[in-house]
Formats: sequence, C-alpha cells, structure tokens
Amino acid sequence: MSTAVHVRGLRRTFGERHVLDGLDLDVRRGEFLALLGASGTGKTTLLRILAGLDRPDDGTALVPPRRTVVFQEPRLVPSKRVLANVTVALPRGEAARTLGLAALDEVGLSRHADAWPGTLSGGEAQRVALARALVREPELLLLDEPFAALDALTRLRMQDLVNELCTKHRPAVVLVTHDVDEAIRLADRVAVLRDGGLARDEHIAIDRPRDSADPAFARLRTTLLADLGVTR
Repeated sequence: MSTAVHVRGLRRTFGERHVLDGLDLDVRRGEFLALLGASGTGKTTLLRILAGLDRPDDGTALVPPRRTVVFQEPRLVPSKRVLANVTVALPRGEAARTLGLAALDEVGLSRHADAWPGTLSGGEAQRVALARALVREPELLLLDEPFAALDALTRLRMQDLVNELCTKHRPAVVLVTHDVDEAIRLADRVAVLRDGGLARDEHIAIDRPRDSADPAFARLRTTLLADLGVTR
C-alpha cells in the first residue's frame, strides 16, 4: 500500500518552545491513524501543517493534493442552506448538486438539503461538515477532535458513522483526539505525541467491532493512559 503522508524532521517552534521537534511520520493510503497527546503537545499543530494551514520551521511534510479537514466546530456558512454548504468547494452545476445530495444521503441528512444551518442540532451540523469533507473524495481526511462538543450518545453514533464512511471511501485518515477509547474504537494505528515526537506508534491488533469490555481493549487503554501520564 502506497504512502499518503510522509513527514520527516518536522519542527515547529512557538517562542522558545519546540512543539514539534524532528517528527517523523508515515500514513499509508486507506489507513486510519489516531493521534493522542496532552494539551500543547502539537497534535493540532501537526494537523494544521498537514492541511496546509500552517508551515513548519524545518523538515518536510508530503501530503496528497486532495485533502479535507473536519474541525471541532462544524464551521458551516449560516447564509447558505445545507446542500450549498456541502458543495461549497465544488464547481456550480447539476453534477455538484447530485454529488452533494449523495453525500447528504450517506450521512442520513438528505431530507435536510434545503434547511438552514441554524435549524440543525450539533450532531446534524457535524454530519453536514463530514459530508462536505467527503464529497470531494479526499485522499487524506483530517479530523481535529470532531466529536468533542457532542453529547456522549451522539458522539458514539458519529464514531460509528465515521467508521462506516471511512471503510467505504478509504481515505488516509488522521484523527486528533483526547479520547483514548475513541482512538482505540476507530483507528488502525495509534500514536502518542510527547516532547515534540512520537512516544508511541503502534498498530491496534484488536478485531472489529471493538468492545471496550474486551480485555485487550482494556489493556491497550491502560497502556495509552500511562503514556499520557494517567495511572489508575
């Protein structure tokens, strides 16, 4: 399987603090990587560099030309209806409308195509944001804590939806999250950022669907929490 993300020697400094310090990372096409780390360890900084929203001070980050981002906030345009928000990055025309409606159908919101963003619940708005990201068939999907503002039940439903859609579309995925269980449920690999580099980077060898009551799940959770400085 070919490489979608190729990062070598990545450095990003804010003042005198080296948030990323010589980071190396590869993500294969179709692979789902979850990034964990305490606040301030560079997770979102790395995601912004991969998205082209920030530049490193040193090193290289090679990414596919088609990449999209879903942020913690849906960031919908309030003056555009739902379908127009989904197709905002596409050339206008009937083809874009067809693609947009298909994307909304995938996230279960086809009946909301003409709705205004202000009428949507938090979970519905985030599903629109996900449809907008996937409608372009990205080679790289970047997820920056996209479920953090949702209630627990909606969050679980969104995790299932993301798992289903990523299995179908097969982009490379980089998910930034503080939720260890979320990382284990969704990812093929999990990496822990600490001191500007990767303190852990391993494949998750637990059969899907993953159950948090599975002893293997619990053992990995304990290991990752310890990496994050949490002991029980």
